[in-house]
Amino acid sequence: MKKYTLLFSIGFFLACNPKEEVDLIVHNANIYTVDGDFSKASYMAIKDGKFVAVTETEEIYQKYTAKVELDAKGKTIVPGFIDAHCHFYALGLNQQVVDLVGTTSFEEILDKVMAFQKERPSDFIFGRGWDQNDWEVKEFPTKDKLDEMFPDTPVVLRRIDGHAILVNQKTLDLAGITLETKAVGGDIIKKDGKLTGILVDGPMGMVDAITPQPDRKTQIQALKDAERLCFGYGLTTVDDAGLGRGTIELIDSLQQVGDLSIRVYAMVSSSPDNLDYFLNKGIIKTDNLNVRSVKVYGDGALGSRGAALREPYSDQPGHYGAMVTPVDQIGALAERIALSDYQMNTHAIGDSANVVVLRAYEKALEGKPNRRWKVEHAQVISPADFDYFSNGIIPSIQPTHATSDMYWAEDRLGSDRVKGAYAFKELLDKAGTVALGTDFPVEQVSPFLTFYAAVARKDVNNYPEGGYQMENALSREETLKGMTIWAAHSNFEEQEKGSIEPGKFADFVILSEDIMSVPIENVPNIEAEQVFVGGVQVK
Repeated sequence: MKKYTLLFSIGFFLACNPKEEVDLIVHNANIYTVDGDFSKASYMAIKDGKFVAVTETEEIYQKYTAKVELDAKGKTIVPGFIDAHCHFYALGLNQQVVDLVGTTSFEEILDKVMAFQKERPSDFIFGRGWDQNDWEVKEFPTKDKLDEMFPDTPVVLRRIDGHAILVNQKTLDLAGITLETKAVGGDIIKKDGKLTGILVDGPMGMVDAITPQPDRKTQIQALKDAERLCFGYGLTTVDDAGLGRGTIELIDSLQQVGDLSIRVYAMVSSSPDNLDYFLNKGIIKTDNLNVRSVKVYGDGALGSRGAALREPYSDQPGHYGAMVTPVDQIGALAERIALSDYQMNTHAIGDSANVVVLRAYEKALEGKPNRRWKVEHAQVISPADFDYFSNGIIPSIQPTHATSDMYWAEDRLGSDRVKGAYAFKELLDKAGTVALGTDFPVEQVSPFLTFYAAVARKDVNNYPEGGYQMENALSREETLKGMTIWAAHSNFEEQEKGSIEPGKFADFVILSEDIMSVPIENVPNIEAEQVFVGGVQVK
């Protein structure tokens, strides 16, 4: 009789405690949760777009039953990658113009422009991606051949870093740029008393002012193209470093109706109109959109010698680069933004620009802890200035910049100053966290190249032997954190994403190989085989 009573009790208990039905259970997986203990798991349950359980054993089945089960077949799963500094919208727009990435000569550029114009005739020709440092003759090109080929059609060809353009005479005429035009916050390059067509930083705004804007259809297509490319590499959140109000509102509208699934942390471009609107409106936050920061440009880029340096460029005596935003305006912006709930995220490449930004942050944030303001790039730092990052300032850095620039960085900076460049480990030691990104389309979209560059500090051809300035390499664990939980933290989103833990969005990636144990030279070839955003497969 006691036996039947016991069986009845168990059955009654089970009947009263049915298993909870979830949308998906993933099993037989090698999961790096990136939680506080950097623990591993084999099973996870997902419901309503969030993780509800993550376990190492089959105990998950004692509580949950699933509509769908996914056998990961032992594959590695990591949190959805976060690109902490990119140009998502610009990546999409680049798919609509002449692609000049990887060109090895100016002649190749001319061929590509001509071929594109024949295939897709336009009244205003755009291209992006050239880098004279990749050519045999590493000098800025001139507009002469463009003038011959396109005397009546404006041409604007943007350098890969976005901080210099080559334009033809027709464009100069439309923009009103002459030999007498004064360059503010940049340079108008001349040679033999003539305009070369090269504009660096500030004067580019005069061209922007006469440039036709893409129509709504093109804008939407650009966003969708960028999303497709990002999902292909396992990116589930992108931090777009500089967007206008119209683009932010378009992103929001597409997300709201389900036409755009990628999550976006949008840095507001620091124009007067944008500042007036967003600082007064306050933080805008949905599950897919986070608007809570202002993107400011401190200086230009090292590759185009626009980065602001304390001492002259080693390969151009007397030239210091330039501040895009004057020093007093940096300080005034910092004071204004500090009165709001917004972060200030400032592009700073040269050692002079970095110290200007860091001093402005320190002054504006006095008595205001946990603001998580970022220095975007933090590329060249003077030895004494690393200590500023001990005060809650977050370095937002891009590992592939080191491996792209290493061939010529010492030429620009000299052997002593270059030691403070791309110093990722030293920045991490001072700040406690680093947020990792790519700066695409300046660099490639792939987070696997980010990981490889941070750890191996080599190019994909295994150069240099032994790695570049390896004292500043990051460990694999530090790198994965920088691409997930630390990036989320830098966005004030660590409670909702960045790790695989109950209560967080079910954003995750199934990889073709174990990124934490595969030989490091294999990392660039890893693929994001399946990608999930909110528990929904997007690749």
